[in-house]
Amino acid sequence: MSLKRIKIISVFGMFVLCFLTHFLYNWLPNCLFSIFFPVNESIWEHMKMISSSILIFSVIEYFLYKKYRINHNNFALSVFLEVSLSIIIFLIIYLPIYHFTGSVFILNLIVLFISIYFVNIISYYILQFRPLHKEIISIIGIILVYILFGILTYFPPENYLFLDTVENKYGINIYEL
Repeated sequence: MSLKRIKIISVFGMFVLCFLTHFLYNWLPNCLFSIFFPVNESIWEHMKMISSSILIFSVIEYFLYKKYRINHNNFALSVFLEVSLSIIIFLIIYLPIYHFTGSVFILNLIVLFISIYFVNIISYYILQFRPLHKEIISIIGIILVYILFGILTYFPPENYLFLDTVENKYGINIYEL
């Protein structure tokens, strides 16, 4: 097993994991899951689905690197960039398409796959760089991304990115009717 092969497996593993993470909050609604998994059908909440799938599968990757004794550097930096850049890449590709076509399921899946593919290519090269000694900063970066997710879940701005078009509401909708 090589680093390249693990990254190829990761693209497909992360993509499949997105289907599971999409529904985790609905199956087990709780405060912790609301930070990591989508609580509604807004565009922004789906960024948590992508990021958490990457984060979860990165743990699997880490153990595969250890099991197969694959030399790698900058693991936390790689994960941080995957999590952060997946949001940016997805939105850059998705938003223009969304404005022209609306939400089309097959196009959404294609954009999701492309986003995961590109961040894994970036990760592959970061893992091969010389050690950059940015691991603690990267871990703090990942934590900050999820703090931002939490804040925007409970206090979303009234913007189309945060609008659940199915329920016509913003955020987690924890209030009682």
